[in-house]
Amino acid sequence: MRFYEYEAKQLLARHGVPLPKSKFVTDAEGAATAAFELGGPVVIKSQVLSGGRMKAGGVKFADTVGEARDAAFAVLHQPINGLQPVGVLVEEKRVVAQEYYAAVTYDGRAKRPVIIFSDMGGIDIEDVAETHPEHLSRTHFSALRPFSDYIAKSAVAAVGVTGNDLTRLTAIISALARVFLEYDLTLAEINPIGKLDDGSIVALDSHMDMEAEARRTHQALVRELGVPDDDNRQARPPTAFEIAAAKVDAADPRGVAGNLTEFDGNLGLIIGAGGGSLTLFDAVRAAGGRPANYCEIGGNPSVSKAAALTKLICSQPKVEKVAVMMNVVSNTRVDIVARGVIKGCFEAGFDPADKIAIFRIPGSWEDEGFAILDKYGVDYVDRSVSMHEAAARAVAKMK
Repeated sequence: MRFYEYEAKQLLARHGVPLPKSKFVTDAEGAATAAFELGGPVVIKSQVLSGGRMKAGGVKFADTVGEARDAAFAVLHQPINGLQPVGVLVEEKRVVAQEYYAAVTYDGRAKRPVIIFSDMGGIDIEDVAETHPEHLSRTHFSALRPFSDYIAKSAVAAVGVTGNDLTRLTAIISALARVFLEYDLTLAEINPIGKLDDGSIVALDSHMDMEAEARRTHQALVRELGVPDDDNRQARPPTAFEIAAAKVDAADPRGVAGNLTEFDGNLGLIIGAGGGSLTLFDAVRAAGGRPANYCEIGGNPSVSKAAALTKLICSQPKVEKVAVMMNVVSNTRVDIVARGVIKGCFEAGFDPADKIAIFRIPGSWEDEGFAILDKYGVDYVDRSVSMHEAAARAVAKMK
């Protein structure tokens, strides 16, 4: 899940990272009041779960209360990458003498967290890595051992920073790494870190993503930040379709039937088995199909839960057919899933034989499941047909 900038900065503040004075508001009058309270020039920043705010007109400057009101009104009515702002962050404007970049993320190849630091902040870090690699450092560290400030100091010093700046930046990078570890983040970024004209160094912008599975572990924090339980925060606010799927999954603890992401396609997917679901999604696209959603099912959900999910997916206006597919798994009862998806089709007002393009779930109780599918005329295949073949068959039926 992704945090808005104003939320990410709350996490930084908890760990002592210096920040400009700011206030999050949801309307233009609130922005005017915030600007008055800050008592000087301010920056009005759109709060959306997307990058590119500056280029899209989502960041404006104001010298007076009136200008702050007008700027906030404009920003609040300016969608960015199709996303409507949830509010604006009114922040004191400071004179910046030098900008730095810092991020902590996970290096899949090294299988360790890594600190990425540069003394060329405020621009795309990919550009720095390509054109000025000497201005960027990568410092790996262990997630199993207590984090040492020496690691952060090494990352900053590697690009030539010395003196007081090294000391101040070390404290910020150390805090960023500890935030990353404490809250099970996949990314903790500050861009830029600004050295101000008075010599102080503050975090001017921040971006953070949390591992989706860690949400329950940090439920108290999530609720404290005011994030609704049905807001999955996947780089954008959830759609009504995604919220409904989350409710289906949460309503019954048996198995998984949800974790849905909506896409602009016409083939509904009920897929599962860990990495198999990603493989199946890619297989559908590789075959020329247009998925209407990504979805996961597994762990022996109840008939009613599988039916509720199927009904929801089938009821989407753009969904013409659904494909029910899984990798090779031994603990999933085929008969239960078969009953569920057939029941869901009927409840949505469709004939399962027509609505289900393909059914491929290798698992336990296969014979019983296949007998149910035979009874209702649903096209199915066993494990002798690969996932890619099954996906191709489903896509062919769409044509």
